[in-house]
Amino acid sequence: MKRLNYLMNGLAALALIVLFSQCAGKADNQTTNTSVQPAGLSEMKIAYVEIDTLLAKYNFCIDLNEAMVKKSENVRLTLNQKAKELDKQKQEFQTKYQNNAYLSQERAQQEYNRIAKLEQDLQNLSNKLQSELMSENEKNSLQLRDSINAFLKEYNKTKGYSLIISNTGFDNLLYADSIYNITREILEGLNARYSSPVQK
Repeated sequence: MKRLNYLMNGLAALALIVLFSQCAGKADNQTTNTSVQPAGLSEMKIAYVEIDTLLAKYNFCIDLNEAMVKKSENVRLTLNQKAKELDKQKQEFQTKYQNNAYLSQERAQQEYNRIAKLEQDLQNLSNKLQSELMSENEKNSLQLRDSINAFLKEYNKTKGYSLIISNTGFDNLLYADSIYNITREILEGLNARYSSPVQK
């Protein structure tokens, strides 16, 4: 967020410099034909990429999301199956206890402790699997970001943009002419470079 504020303040400062130099240039033109422009401003090229569109249509991102959905579903099924088995054992224990099926109170307590340990083990397994999913999700996000950044560096060697801005809804870019939108070009380049490990 701070980087965005610096960028917006920088762009506002640039706009003021351009405006000031144009006003100063008009005043100078009354006496001479040359106007002074800040160095580098006339060559500045800016473009933006719609991140929402990129994430929805970049095949690498789609494959990562599909893999995460499958893993999440497998975790959910595993935990549900173990929870059902545990509930069944709890109900059996309750029935036996109510019917005085245990030879002694000590034996009933042992069975109760065993089931309590199973419940704790299930909770620990759930925490472990959820943590692994979160960790893998973070790793995928880094891979995705690195993939896009690496492509943009290569892409920009021939395009020569001074700035390529990300746009997510109305978070970063409030208005820009669509001629500065290079999303389709970036998306086509990313997908052409990416080869899916699983052929669909």
